[in-house]
Amino acid sequence: MTYTRLLQHRAPDGARSVILAEGDSAHFLKGVTTVRELALRAIAAGETLAATANACPAGDAVDIAAEFGAGRLLAPIDHEDPAHLLMTGTGLTHLGSAEGRDKMHKAAASSDKQTDSMRMFLEGLEGGKPAAGQVGQQPEWFYKGDGSQLVGPTDPFTMPAFSQDGGEEPEMAGIYIVGEDGTPYRLGLAIANEFSDHVTERHNYLWLAHSKLRQASLGPELLLGTPPESIEGTSRILREGKAIWEKPFLSGEANMSHTLANLEHHHFKYDLFCRPGDIHVHFYGTATLSFSDRVKTQEGDVFEISAAPFTLPVANPLTRAKERAVAVKGL
Repeated sequence: MTYTRLLQHRAPDGARSVILAEGDSAHFLKGVTTVRELALRAIAAGETLAATANACPAGDAVDIAAEFGAGRLLAPIDHEDPAHLLMTGTGLTHLGSAEGRDKMHKAAASSDKQTDSMRMFLEGLEGGKPAAGQVGQQPEWFYKGDGSQLVGPTDPFTMPAFSQDGGEEPEMAGIYIVGEDGTPYRLGLAIANEFSDHVTERHNYLWLAHSKLRQASLGPELLLGTPPESIEGTSRILREGKAIWEKPFLSGEANMSHTLANLEHHHFKYDLFCRPGDIHVHFYGTATLSFSDRVKTQEGDVFEISAAPFTLPVANPLTRAKERAVAVKGL
């Protein structure tokens, strides 16, 4: 099956453009500079994003692999005002996702009592795929930050100086825009790395919120149309060009304990997430962590995540920020 993808490109002179890719071919679109602009055009016309993209005049052909290698592909969505792009996520949503989290929190609790993570997972397994028209079990939910925390497909992750860990989470992310009437529209899916601090989370589950306030990245391709039922990918950590850890991962509804519709309901049921014009990047969760395999990452490591039908990976090197004094002044 051939999937339609949209990519955002920035030329050496800073000029922005959108690329339409289908199968092995890709070309620039004339008359449009951002995916957000194209999405608003589609909503106004009452048509799909793919139809709106295909209606644009075709520009020059482009080799997206070469542009990726040159660092000229951006995240497939952004907002000119980063405060109007919200990154959020959900966890314990995949059929294999409980094992690592349960192991992590059980070790911290030193108890045979069922952890909150396992209880939440089992509740999702039982009620995360409700019948049509019904509301299912709500999932774990967290906030990651605004658009200032979204880095490009090959840009570095900069973990704060106080971080205890910097670890990958290979996921799919849903990309959404809110229409003028407050209706959320799913534009498509992107491959993602929902970068987190698992040492902080392991210490105390109530510190999950702290552990998630980190940067995140998206692969350069926005996959349009109905998402595949099953997505198979590979997550790798490269150190000095060699893989020190590699593992396959599964995503898509066939491998999840929740439907996408259920996850979307429990996010957009809040009025504050239905503000017209806003962009939402919602991470759907993972079942694969190098941290669960006791891998300790270090500065310079590169997190590389790939998955078909996406043709390009997301690959981010790890860096650490310099210490910054926190000083609050009274007025």
